[in-house]
Amino acid sequence: MAIALTLSELAQWVDGDIVRGGLDLSLTGMASLDAAGPHDVSFLGNEKYHPQFLETKAAAVIVPRGVSDGPQGAALIAVDNPTLAFSVVVRHFAEATRKFSPGIHPKASVDPAAKLDPEKVRVCAGAVVMAGAVVGDGSDIGPNSVVGEDVIIGRDCHLMANVSIRERCVLGDRVHLQPGCVIGSDGYGYEFSGGRHVKIDQVGIVEIGDDVEIGANTTIDRARFGKTVVGEGTKIDNLVQIGHNVVIGKHCLIVALTGISGSTRIGNYVTIAGQVGIAGHITIGDKATLTGRAAVTTHLPGGIVYSGRPAIPFREDMKLRAHHRRLPKLIERVKKLEEELKVSKGGE
Repeated sequence: MAIALTLSELAQWVDGDIVRGGLDLSLTGMASLDAAGPHDVSFLGNEKYHPQFLETKAAAVIVPRGVSDGPQGAALIAVDNPTLAFSVVVRHFAEATRKFSPGIHPKASVDPAAKLDPEKVRVCAGAVVMAGAVVGDGSDIGPNSVVGEDVIIGRDCHLMANVSIRERCVLGDRVHLQPGCVIGSDGYGYEFSGGRHVKIDQVGIVEIGDDVEIGANTTIDRARFGKTVVGEGTKIDNLVQIGHNVVIGKHCLIVALTGISGSTRIGNYVTIAGQVGIAGHITIGDKATLTGRAAVTTHLPGGIVYSGRPAIPFREDMKLRAHHRRLPKLIERVKKLEEELKVSKGGE
C-alpha cells in the first residue's frame, strides 16, 4: 500500500513553493495529467500539455515557477524543474511499493564459497551465485540471474530477471541492471589464419561504477585484457552493444540501439542518441553530443554537437544536407543551360 504524502512534505522534498492548496492535503499516488485522480500528484513539464493541465482531476500539480492559474480545486507547487521534481514523487511511491524481503529462495543456488549476508541480501528463485562472488548488503538478485565466479557486487544493487554477470566483473554501489542484461560476455575478437577465423582469448573484465543504470538486453563485453569500464552515473538504454576494452566516462547518456566498437574511449557527460554507430579505437571528448544515427569514424573533440554519416559538426552537416536538397534543381538548371548552349552553337 502506498504511503501517503502531504502537500507540505512534497513541497519540502522538491524544494518548491505552495502556490495554492492546504498543507495537510493527502496524496497517495501519481499519474499523468489526463489520468490523474482526486488523490494523485501530477506535473506540467511541457507547455504543449497545458490544455490537459487545465482539465486535470489531479489533487496537486507540480508546475514551473510563474504559473498561478490552473484547474479549479487542484493544489499547485511551483519549482524550477517540474520533470525532475516529479521524479522525486515517482521514486517515493515506487520505493513504498517495492517488496524487498532479504533471504535466499529455496530454489536459488548459492555456492558456500560465495560471500553475502542472507539477512541483508535477496536472492530470488532460479538465481545462481557462484563460488567467490561477493554481494553487498541491500542488493537484490532477480529470478534466474547468474552471478559468476569471483564477481563483486556493491551495496544496494538491483539485478532484475535473467541478468548474467560473468566471472570477475565488478559492480559498484546502487547499480541497476534491467532484465536480460549481460555483463562480461566475450569480446568479438578473431584473427584470420590458415584460411579460418581464430578466436582471440578474452581474459579481462568489466568494471561498472556507482549509480550506473543499464537497460534490458544490453551487452557489455569483457576486455581482451585489462578492463572495459562504465563510469559513475552513466545511464545506458535497452539494446546497446559495448565492445571490449571500451572506456566510458562519468554521467554519460547512451540511447537504445547504439553500438560502440572495441577500444573506443568516451569522455565524461557525453550524450549518444539512438542508433549511433561508433568505430573502434577512437576518442570522443567530454560533453560531446551525437545525434540519432550518427556514424562516428574518427576522433571527435568534446563540447560539440555532431550528426551525419560520417559524423561532423551539426551545423556543417545541416549545410551539406541543404545543398543536397538543392541538387535536383541544380541538375535541371545545368541540363537546361546545356540545351541552350547547344541551340546557341547550332545557330552560329
